Amino acid sequence: MDFEDSGAAVSLVDVASYLPGEPVGTEYFTQFSRSERMAKNVMFRAPKARHHVDRDETAVDMVERAVAPLVERHGVELLSNIDVLLTHTQLPTNPVMGCGPEVARRLGMRPNWVFDVHNGGCAAFVHMMQLARMILRTTEARSALIAVTQNTAGPVFTQTDIRGLAQAPVPGDGCGVGLLLKDDRAPILDIECRTYPEFAGDMDFGTGSDRKYWEPGEGQGCVSFSESKITKVFARGNRLVPEVALAVCDRIGVKGRDIDTFVTNQPNRLFLRNWHDALELPAERHPDTFDRCGNLFAAGIPVTLDIENRAGRLRPGSVVLMAAFAHAGDFAGAAAVRWGATV
Repeated sequence: MDFEDSGAAVSLVDVASYLPGEPVGTEYFTQFSRSERMAKNVMFRAPKARHHVDRDETAVDMVERAVAPLVERHGVELLSNIDVLLTHTQLPTNPVMGCGPEVARRLGMRPNWVFDVHNGGCAAFVHMMQLARMILRTTEARSALIAVTQNTAGPVFTQTDIRGLAQAPVPGDGCGVGLLLKDDRAPILDIECRTYPEFAGDMDFGTGSDRKYWEPGEGQGCVSFSESKITKVFARGNRLVPEVALAVCDRIGVKGRDIDTFVTNQPNRLFLRNWHDALELPAERHPDTFDRCGNLFAAGIPVTLDIENRAGRLRPGSVVLMAAFAHAGDFAGAAAVRWGATV
């Protein structure tokens, strides 16, 4: 069956990732725990381990380390030939600018298109695949590098006022990258991205005081949750990821239960179970990296893809479906590819 939609074929030909430092055990957080009740909430049940970036490790450092395996496999000339560079950083080192141009400088790249994509959240990898495919199809560009960096676990969730909160043990840090080429060796079969403006603003970042995060004074910045908001986000996530995933399945002519591998963001165990149940997939076809890495936000999809690919669990020619939702539900995306990434 020919799944490829109209337009020039664009392939996800390789993925790679980077996890900083040694795994951090949950016992680091339990010594500071404040609320047993909130910790038992399904949204905040802690993974067994996660990784934390060092205080002086930048998003550019993380991208450089994630890209290193691509260079080993494809040669140093790969980077000099990249036409499109897209980056997403959870916590920009410089709050007034993205890291794209510095990534290009560090890697010796001269891309014609450089975009720092801040929206998309946990679905940013899919969002950036969509943007890269559009650019490759409509211009003379032939190659794109997409990089997503989650770097809030160490800097934000270990702050003295934050590390005792129920949500503190859940995030982990990491970076994932994807290489896209204008060819048909591992074609992107379909992509669906949806924005839900009605849910925008439902996720807050505050300091626990009247202080704005950029102002001096007391209070430490963190994403805040209320129990009523948690309930809403959980209901949205349960609905949005299967919706976009099944929309892609419908257009490529397969049932959800016939997908070979389903890769999602990794927010918690219950979401993972509900999502593969919604597609009528057995758990073994829905890779779970939560206990190994925690919630990697946008990096969850490419890191999981890389782990599965290196382990030899993604068969060449199989259909791999990716899906995620972002923030409090203001964005969701799904993409299907005919797997053919380099091992």
